[in-house]
Amino acid sequence: MSRVILLDAGPIGLVTNPKHSSISLACTQWLQMLIASQSRIIIPEIADYEVRRELLRANKTKGITRLDELVQLLEYLPITTDAMRQAARFWAQARQQGQPTANDKTIDADMILVAQAVTLGVPNFVIATTNIGHLSRFAPAELWQNIA
Repeated sequence: MSRVILLDAGPIGLVTNPKHSSISLACTQWLQMLIASQSRIIIPEIADYEVRRELLRANKTKGITRLDELVQLLEYLPITTDAMRQAARFWAQARQQGQPTANDKTIDADMILVAQAVTLGVPNFVIATTNIGHLSRFAPAELWQNIA
């Protein structure tokens, strides 16, 4: 069984960016390779939210269209009550350890993303991201470029 790959906001933002920089093109090619290999690729709802809110704020209609198309192409993982409760546990644990992952007043999307991954209930998963720092403390996470 191949690994389940959950996309963080970073790779989603790169793939949906209509401006074709070298990094966004590389990320798009990487995603196409994963799709061709029939990997299970998931867009967690919290990652969609993080990308979508910025696209809406900046009125980037082409980016929104590309995000909508990506959501239709890949598997979408809605936020569940179990995931939110697990996120609260991770958030508290990080603070108890003196290593918060975000300001106390923020929603801390990283903890929600990790909780969505963990509560998915699959044994072999990884979060594809542009910054493994906070995520890798709670779940398997790799820079997207390092996932084959």
